[in-house]
Amino acid sequence: MARSLSYITPSQLISITRNPKIAIIDVRDEERSYDAHIAGSLHFPSDTFSERLPDLLRSVRGRDTLVFHCALSKVRGPSCARLFLDYLSETKDAGIKNVMILERGFNGWQAAGRPVCRCTDAPCKTHDV
Repeated sequence: MARSLSYITPSQLISITRNPKIAIIDVRDEERSYDAHIAGSLHFPSDTFSERLPDLLRSVRGRDTLVFHCALSKVRGPSCARLFLDYLSETKDAGIKNVMILERGFNGWQAAGRPVCRCTDAPCKTHDV
């Protein structure tokens, strides 16, 4: 079971996104609807994150690495990742080995020219990262 957080760069994330065991968790709130998102990411807004922890765990069943981000990955992304780690410590082993935070968040991802998706599907079904 994951016990600590680590950071991942956009370049590192690009290299592993095709792995079906990876889940990207977007914890931005309303800005996701007008600011695009990372293709294939799951949306669990920070303002309701703590009450949706069981839903998140169900949504990532079969995944072993979770990458959290918000706009900058300075507050909401790391806070939600820590909440999830705490939740994991109280549950049976869910098979999650790695919990990471995307350096510089979505804004850094987009500023680096990484691909974004503008679909309105929930969850996003696009996987072209």
